[in-house]
Amino acid sequence: MFVLRSAALFVVAALFEIGGAWLVWQGVRENRGWLWAAGGVLALGAYGFVATFQPDAHFGRVLAAYGGIFVAGSILWGVVADGYRPDRWDITGALICLAGMAVIMYAPRGD
Repeated sequence: MFVLRSAALFVVAALFEIGGAWLVWQGVRENRGWLWAAGGVLALGAYGFVATFQPDAHFGRVLAAYGGIFVAGSILWGVVADGYRPDRWDITGALICLAGMAVIMYAPRGD
């Protein structure tokens, strides 16, 4: 149950953080307006709260592990939202990051 809850929280956090950054990008760089950017700022703030619900109590571990989710999620977001076509190195790098995330977050520990 720990892993399922944690993974679900990582996905929600990624939606808020990557989605928020994308909204700011759209609002500012793509000239869609400040309401888009403001929505992004709110989503980024929500991301900060979601991370606090991780079952692991170590801030550094949770945020370091989330980095792998962020990398893979950002590439996936680009595919879905912007039509980005990742090459084999993008995919390889994302898989390496996800493997690192799994080691950081879910390796058996005595602590």
